[in-house]
Amino acid sequence: MIKSSKPRYQRRFRFNAPMHQRQHFLHVHIDKALRSKLKIANRTVQVSKGDTVKVMSGSKRGSTGKVIAVDLRSGRIMLDSLSRKSLRGKELKLKIYASNVYITDLNLTDKYRAAKLKLAAAPQKKEEKAATDLGKKAAETAAKTQHHEAPEKAEQKAAAGL
Repeated sequence: MIKSSKPRYQRRFRFNAPMHQRQHFLHVHIDKALRSKLKIANRTVQVSKGDTVKVMSGSKRGSTGKVIAVDLRSGRIMLDSLSRKSLRGKELKLKIYASNVYITDLNLTDKYRAAKLKLAAAPQKKEEKAATDLGKKAAETAAKTQHHEAPEKAEQKAAAGL
C-alpha cells in the first residue's frame, strides 16, 4: 500500500488507486459481539450488499440500516434507512463513507464469502433450497436403484429359469 506519511501522497494514492486496491478501502470493523458469536478472527471484513451496519460518526450517528449498494469508485455505501428529500420532493438515498460504519450483522448467503470467513453459509431462499433438495433426492434414488437393480435382476432371472 502507501509508504508515505504525507497526507498529499496518501490522498493521491487513494485517488489513483485501481479497482482491485479500492476493495481494501471498503473493509469495515465487525461488532465485537458478532465476532465472538461467529468466532471470526478478522477484525474487519469487506462490506457487502445485505449487511446490517450502524453509523458511528456524522450527522446520522447511531442510525442502523441494511446496505443496499456499495460503490467501489467513490468508497461509499448506501443504506436503506438514510435518505433525504430533494427540492422537488423526490426521495434520495444518502451515500456515506464505509469508514464511518461498523457491521452489526453479516449477509452470509454468498457461499464464497462464508468460505472466506470460514463460516457455514446461511440457508438459501425457499425456492432455491427446494430445487437443490429435489436434485439431491433424485440423485440419491438413482444411485439406490443402480445398486439394487443388479441383485434383483439376478433373482428374477434365476426364478424365470426355474
